[in-house]
Amino acid sequence: CGFLRVQFYVLCCNNLKKMSSGAADLRQRKKQNCTESDKMAPEERNKENSKLGRSPKYMLIQRFAKLFFGCLAAVTSGMMYAVYLSTYHERKFWFSSRQELEREITFQGDSAIYYSFYKELLKAPSFERGVYELTHNNKTVSLKTINAVQQMTLYPELIASVLYQASGSEEVIEPVYFYIGIVFGLQGIYVTALFVTSWVMSGTWLAGMLTVAWFIINRTDTTRIDYSIPSRENWALPYFACQIAALTGYLKKNLNCSAEKFCYLLVSASTYTFMMMWEYSHYLLFVQAVSLFLLDSFSLAQTEKVHEVYKIYLFSLFLGYLLQFENSTLLVSPLLSLVAALMFSKCLQMNMKKGTFLSRLLKIMYIYLVLTITVTLNFLLKMFVPHKENEHLLKFIEVKLGLNTTKNFTMNWLLCQESLQAPSQDFFLRLTQSSLLPFYILVLIICLFSVTQVIFRRICGEPLKETVKLEDGRIGERPEIVYHVIHTILLGCLAMCLEGTKYLWTPYVCMLAAFGVCSPELWMTLFKWLRLKAVHPILLALILSMAVPTIIGFSLWKEFFPRIMTELSELQEFYDPDTVELMTWIKRQAPVAAVFAGSPQLMGVIKLCTGWMVSSLPLYNDDDLLKRNENIYQIYSKRSAEDIYKILTSYKANFLIIEDSICNEVGPVRGCRVKDLLDIANGHVVCEEGDSYAYSKYGRFCHEIKMNYSPYVNYFTRVYWNRSYFVYKINTVISFQS
Repeated sequence: CGFLRVQFYVLCCNNLKKMSSGAADLRQRKKQNCTESDKMAPEERNKENSKLGRSPKYMLIQRFAKLFFGCLAAVTSGMMYAVYLSTYHERKFWFSSRQELEREITFQGDSAIYYSFYKELLKAPSFERGVYELTHNNKTVSLKTINAVQQMTLYPELIASVLYQASGSEEVIEPVYFYIGIVFGLQGIYVTALFVTSWVMSGTWLAGMLTVAWFIINRTDTTRIDYSIPSRENWALPYFACQIAALTGYLKKNLNCSAEKFCYLLVSASTYTFMMMWEYSHYLLFVQAVSLFLLDSFSLAQTEKVHEVYKIYLFSLFLGYLLQFENSTLLVSPLLSLVAALMFSKCLQMNMKKGTFLSRLLKIMYIYLVLTITVTLNFLLKMFVPHKENEHLLKFIEVKLGLNTTKNFTMNWLLCQESLQAPSQDFFLRLTQSSLLPFYILVLIICLFSVTQVIFRRICGEPLKETVKLEDGRIGERPEIVYHVIHTILLGCLAMCLEGTKYLWTPYVCMLAAFGVCSPELWMTLFKWLRLKAVHPILLALILSMAVPTIIGFSLWKEFFPRIMTELSELQEFYDPDTVELMTWIKRQAPVAAVFAGSPQLMGVIKLCTGWMVSSLPLYNDDDLLKRNENIYQIYSKRSAEDIYKILTSYKANFLIIEDSICNEVGPVRGCRVKDLLDIANGHVVCEEGDSYAYSKYGRFCHEIKMNYSPYVNYFTRVYWNRSYFVYKINTVISFQS
């Protein structure tokens, strides 16, 4: 009887264990999106901690301390960078000791236009009236009513003006300081987001500190804040950096439910905000969507998470379309076509029985199917949706790739811009001197080979591990790492073609390189390939992940910290007395209803400093404005006085401004000067045996008009001049003098 009791007791215990394991499996299936830590019972956690000789309370305090000091370091880094930018800007322009006019002259080109609308919003009797005047603006460009909010993406200025008035800052701080203070603050958020991204990827905030150090040292190649404070990317890219930081956390395996929801909400909010801040944001999001598409195609991430991000794209595009005055550019954007194709292909896969011949064929042809649907859908949308997408961008790409040639002034002028050229050798030399490029290449090669191994295993049918441990040496199995590798390669390809896009790529070079040298997993992956046996690989990986970034940090401190302090201590001088005199003359002498004609860059400064109407603007996203710019630039061509007079009067211009720097330009590259491009476009250049000869029966207008002889004096009367500018009144009644 005693024996039977024992057998019965054992049988009951076994059944209870099976039932408990079955219940645990059921709970696991119900909570697929929760992490292993959430599913682990407290008793199991205690057992695990007790094996390591640590109590749960000790582990909790350790995690809290790590999180607290990491967040403190991230926020401090962002604040210090914002203060550094403010101090450098003050030293460079002597901003606090200048008058308002001299401060405004520091805003050049398109930056002047953006800030001028911010000023107009503050001068309006009410915010609603100011917004209405911007959306029905007929006081900026002659003979043209524009929706400035939509066409120039003035949402940053709307937000800044609301904050300035709502916070009661009128009596505390000047508008210009408030405006640039917001931009510098956003740059601090930018740096903080990069810090957090490298921290999340590596597990140590030492990587964040190294990221910030490389970012500041390579400031010339990581940001345009020195040259153009109000530019749209300076407002938008901090939000994109926040989106990438949240997306990095969202793609991680073994993420608890609350953290996953937080990352999802942050991705949603930052994606939409980024799209509203920059007119070209959907192109950058398209590159990101391609990265996620490739990540999902090789089954290296949870498909459900990737498709949730696709839904965020769709929602942001739809909301952006409505709030940007039904901006049809978003409907014909490649991002919408790609996401729609991906969602459609996913539906086909889900509705098809697994294991059949068609399902296997669809899986093999998945990438080809998505690309085909994307191109077809984008073509159909452009056929049936009325849009004003920049056709000159497509023509520029054709000419840039060598698929076409043109004599068009605008196309050739764009091709000559430094930001649209291939990066120079100096760019790579600067990155190498700061040790950034060598470490980036090392990290990229290791991650790329590891990802290739993982893809090969997936093709062979081997499943991914749920949890990748340090001793496994498989850094390529982490979806967030694979995403960043693909993304940085795509952005790098753009940067190799267009130097202006280096500001998108270089910050993530800093982040990826810092993550790699601080990550024990990366070193462990390398040691697995080398089959290191002399020293314990895990111990060596942990040592190198601390020693290498420490050595890099000390070397950067020794070499670059004195240079940064010298920058902050030196008093630079930016003073343009000729432009100040010109603006002062316009304010005092020119009629209020006057319209000025000249180079677009100068017109932007005139609009900001005086408020007078101009005939053109330094904006390149509108075909009509581009045509105006080309026509106004004819004042530097070899055209007759009558032709120039007809062009200027067609835009109701009253005054013409000739800039001596353009008329007598001696550019480093012959053929890229404004007057050379005009001669090519007008057919005033004859090429014989490889040599170019300029030919026209008229002299160059900007030279001839200074001679004050007929017929030029019949159409134009000089009213003001200094060393840099010559101002002519356009005669309403032509006087024919001999």
